[in-house]
Amino acid sequence: MSVYLPGEKRFVVVNKITIVSLFLLILAGGVVRSTGSGMGCPDWPKCFDQYIPPTDESQLPEGYEQKYIDNRAKKNERFARTLDLFGFGALADELRNDKSVLQHERFNAAKTWTEYINRLVGAVTGLFLLLCVVFSTAFLKSKKRIFYFSVLNLFVVFLQAWLGSIVVSTNLLAWVITVHMLLALVILAISIYTYFQAKVLRDSSLLINRGNRSAKLLAIFVLILIVVQVILGTTVREEIDFIASSSADRNEWIAQLSDYFNYHRDIAIGIFVLCLLLFFLVRTRYAHKSVQSGVVNLIALLVVLQLATGFVLSYLGVPAYAQTTHLVLASLLFGAQYYLMLLLGKTSEYIGQ
Repeated sequence: MSVYLPGEKRFVVVNKITIVSLFLLILAGGVVRSTGSGMGCPDWPKCFDQYIPPTDESQLPEGYEQKYIDNRAKKNERFARTLDLFGFGALADELRNDKSVLQHERFNAAKTWTEYINRLVGAVTGLFLLLCVVFSTAFLKSKKRIFYFSVLNLFVVFLQAWLGSIVVSTNLLAWVITVHMLLALVILAISIYTYFQAKVLRDSSLLINRGNRSAKLLAIFVLILIVVQVILGTTVREEIDFIASSSADRNEWIAQLSDYFNYHRDIAIGIFVLCLLLFFLVRTRYAHKSVQSGVVNLIALLVVLQLATGFVLSYLGVPAYAQTTHLVLASLLFGAQYYLMLLLGKTSEYIGQ
């Protein structure tokens, strides 16, 4: 049975809430993406220069269109100079020459509030991550890495917030959205890692079994494939957005996609096969009531559901609800797979550290 000190217990509880909040944030982001609400608020962090966004066009600031276009142009130029500084000159030139990033989108109250709720969920999640840093000080004597990684996560959150403003200023530029999504997975991974480290410190029964090298290597490989899938998925999504702008018939969208869609589909099948192999490896080498078996059961379920939503997207006209579900399932699969990878380590690697 786990016996935590009061400060340690607060950290475990808040960290668990933070992980749930991160998944809710990804869900909110998916809704924003599938409803085309990404530019519902043309500025950041406020929305139409207000803390509470308008509900009617009559409440909009006078001359806001040109004002926000000018502000975005200035921010994009600063971002382009940053890209130049780090050696990404080609991306900087692409940004400077892409006039579509300054296109104005007509006010839509539903899209504005969808994006605003997404930002509220992000702000609440940020507060939970800050609390994780505060409560992680309880581990400064017993396991310093929990504190250090919690602080690191907060810095990544600040970077993510800045990148969120760039997503808005660049009018949802494809590669910026991809980096934004990958950073979200980094934040999620660090939160899961610190949660795991706190749990295993006081509950060695999590790792009562000896680590299985083949299962862990397979788990790492599957995790890498999942990340590749996320990158390919964002690419496919951008292609669908482009096709949708010129074709109203949703049933024709999939047929017009490039080979990235084929890669995405083929890797999904590969992940399914490898997860089945991982399922049998874990179930035959770990007790059926162990945490490892429980997590691999969850992974098997998520993979099946992910394939099912992929089927719906491919053959039922890319419905918006399936797009959001597909994204959330991908993030859940990433989190479960990462946690399983940690659980497949050797007991001696963690006890007494």
